[in-house]
Amino acid sequence: MNPALRRAAVLAVAVPVAGTILSAPSAFAADKAVSKTAATVLDPAEQKIADNLNTRSQDTRLGSTLSGVVIDAASRKTVWGHDATTALMPASNTKLGTATAALTVLGPDHRFTTKVVYGDGTLTLVGGGDRTLTTADLTELAKTAVAGLKNAGLTSVQVHVDDSLFPEPTLATGWNDGYYPDSIAPVRALVVDGNHVTDTALDAGQVFAKALADQGVTVTGDVAHGVAASNDVPVASHQSGKLSAIVKQMLKVSDNDIAETLLRMTALESGRPATFEDGAAVVREVLGTYGISLTNYEIHDGSGLSRANRIPAQTIADILDLAADPRHAQTLKYIIDGLPVAGEAGSTLGPEWGRFDTADSQCAVGKVKAKTGTLTGAIALSGLTKAQDGRWKVFSFIENNSTAAGADIKDALDGLAATVNGCWA
Repeated sequence: MNPALRRAAVLAVAVPVAGTILSAPSAFAADKAVSKTAATVLDPAEQKIADNLNTRSQDTRLGSTLSGVVIDAASRKTVWGHDATTALMPASNTKLGTATAALTVLGPDHRFTTKVVYGDGTLTLVGGGDRTLTTADLTELAKTAVAGLKNAGLTSVQVHVDDSLFPEPTLATGWNDGYYPDSIAPVRALVVDGNHVTDTALDAGQVFAKALADQGVTVTGDVAHGVAASNDVPVASHQSGKLSAIVKQMLKVSDNDIAETLLRMTALESGRPATFEDGAAVVREVLGTYGISLTNYEIHDGSGLSRANRIPAQTIADILDLAADPRHAQTLKYIIDGLPVAGEAGSTLGPEWGRFDTADSQCAVGKVKAKTGTLTGAIALSGLTKAQDGRWKVFSFIENNSTAAGADIKDALDGLAATVNGCWA
């Protein structure tokens, strides 16, 4: 086993979690070792879920290509399934695997460091994979650097940016250059304010140079790429917030840039190059270590933008079940914490996206937590809810190739989630 994974496995101990609608299910503390016979028996509330889903999954808005499953979180019995092991394009549901790997390998308390070093008349801003770096952070770095320069009697410098932590950006398998710059920026180790520009490192360097100038230091020449020398003197550093908070942000708004950065940082921590392929390999390794089936599981990026990705609904549900299990709460509970809540403004399940606003689904507002996924020809919704029997259910619905409008497909999936909750009886 990879040393980072072995270390994470030791840390992933049971930590009870409060059993509110917005937290991991307390019911998971129950023994999951149930007999095969018992696992096939549905209680009346579950039978109603299954019967209703059998009917509602035939909604013409969903087309004919649907992979779906509902499992009881405590017993892991299958309440309902439809082509659950059929691998479909999962869109941003891919981020659930990315988050699992990052939290496991790096650890929830991990922070990303951006540095400034000095050598031979040059300040070099060194990227450390922090996708949350802001102009205010760079301004503080500049203030610290300027204080050091003035103490040394220096009034002018050149500015270089070092984003060599990652290789030169490329397109992932299943990407096209039409994704730039709206869906995602070229993946670099240095970026400020999440800006979507072709060269995020130069953009950050220019913000840093302006901050230096505002502090009275003359910046000579243009900001340029450069690699910091081993003997350059450290003059300032900034640490990001904890990875746990970054993961929650990524899931809440489905941030593609954070996802691809985390994929690379996870690969590096595992001793691999910071590439799409190596990051995807680590995700598979992590999921396999946890016992998640990798049958028909194929990914080529961390965000889910790749149209070549294929994941079954069963695998997505198993990842969520894993994340919500108190035995792994110390490491993975932040995935559940980061899932958007139905009707939550500022998330991908907010009213501004037209989610959970139909007569069938409005009853589930505040009662469902789920990760969305949207690409042309692929819409997914996977999460958890406490059903009418008082037990937590984990669900995953992935739809591909419907000819209906995207908003109509999302409404249909929201209705399926309300069905699992039982409020749409």
